Amino acid sequence: MWMKWLGTLLLASSALSALAQPVAPPPPNDVLAIPEPLRQQFREQVLDHTRQPNARLERLVDFLFSPQGLGMRYEPDANHTVAEAYATRQANCMSFTLLTVALAREAGLDAYAQQVEETLAWRQDHNTLYRTQHVNAGVRIRERRFTVDVAWNEVITRKPPEPIRDERLIAHYFNNRAAQLLEQGDLKDALRHAEIALELDPGYATTWSNTGVMYLRDGDAARAELAYRHALDLDPDNAGALFNLVTFYLRAGDADAARPLQKRLDDVQARDPFHHFLVAAGFERDGDLERAAEHYRKAIRLYDGEHRFHFGLARVYFQQGDHPRASRELARARELSQGDTRALYQAKLETLRRQDH
Repeated sequence: MWMKWLGTLLLASSALSALAQPVAPPPPNDVLAIPEPLRQQFREQVLDHTRQPNARLERLVDFLFSPQGLGMRYEPDANHTVAEAYATRQANCMSFTLLTVALAREAGLDAYAQQVEETLAWRQDHNTLYRTQHVNAGVRIRERRFTVDVAWNEVITRKPPEPIRDERLIAHYFNNRAAQLLEQGDLKDALRHAEIALELDPGYATTWSNTGVMYLRDGDAARAELAYRHALDLDPDNAGALFNLVTFYLRAGDADAARPLQKRLDDVQARDPFHHFLVAAGFERDGDLERAAEHYRKAIRLYDGEHRFHFGLARVYFQQGDHPRASRELARARELSQGDTRALYQAKLETLRRQDH
């Protein structure tokens, strides 16, 4: 196993804040609540101008971002309720989803949150590994479905988003706030938020695994073990819970208990293209190009449609002096990308081809 951290937390936003001030958890019903000044501004700038659903959706998106509307700014550490997002004009993907869903419903649209289970975004802080999920807003207008996603080009995914109930969306908010508070060292308030998340959505394995990390930090090893075990009862292949429980048993010196769980974790990771991509990137940084190429190729075999996988393999081939294969992978990365990224790959490809002539 190549990662050696105390625990892993899986969150539904793209980053955490080390600066957010601890506060008492809001009532769950307040998370999606629209403050009256926002409702009035939305009515004047959007609802009073059209009743047509598609036009309302277009005006809603413009209202979110235009200076004449809210002028919202994407901030990865802004894990806010709707009211807090309105007050600060800042939101991460979680808060944008809350805000979009609330306003779309105010416009009479059929709006719901969506979750992408498998994404690639990791960070490490103080012996804790954070892996993020991604959420966005869905809107159904007659037979058509639309997605409003503030970070669509920053998240690596391989599966389409799935609608989730409000209970899970709001549980994600409390789970994220719990992780923020844990990062700040406010363990008591972190546990209060985590346990609200469990009350809202007790059938979600990830929340149990995350709360287990907090129980362990609180010195309650027995409760942490039970939480990890319950997470695996709900989802036997939950990588975070497997990792946490393996680490738990190894730290306790119980290699016999860890061994079968480690095998399950290895099997899960072997099927995970994102795991191989991260391992490959680590080997590339360390200069082990053969093993880096091996894992980039494994990631591509498991999921060929991600341009970053091909670009990583192209970099390794280039460093190995294998320009023909580097050119081939760059061309594939270009095919899978768009916009500025595609132009960047095209420029790199042209430079490589000039070097070969």
